[in-house]
Amino acid sequence: QVQLVESGGGLVQPGGSLRLSCAASASVFGLNSMGWYRQAPGKERELVAGITTGGRTVYADSVKGRFTISRDNAKNTVYLQMDSLKPDDTAVYYCNADVGPIIVLMRSPGDYWGQGTQVTVSS
Repeated sequence: QVQLVESGGGLVQPGGSLRLSCAASASVFGLNSMGWYRQAPGKERELVAGITTGGRTVYADSVKGRFTISRDNAKNTVYLQMDSLKPDDTAVYYCNADVGPIIVLMRSPGDYWGQGTQVTVSS
């Protein structure tokens, strides 16, 4: 059973920054792709960014140039550095992972989800 534990959400003013972290449980042998989805009230869940073990990345057009995804393979941990935040970035952010590269290559969600962390961008 894979468990994903997120941290780092909160309230930030427009233009500010936040860093999200997601650590996979020790029982995971290896997760090829890890990433972040988000869901705002009344909207569908959408892919924000994904990364493979080899470092291949994918980003939503709305966050390119502002968000950076990275991972520590030894720790099965993925990070999302969010800069120049906008009110439209307000959402619950979910960590997502899969043993295959589906998140990056197919832009489709993997099998494993975290519990979600709230990000609110407001003055």
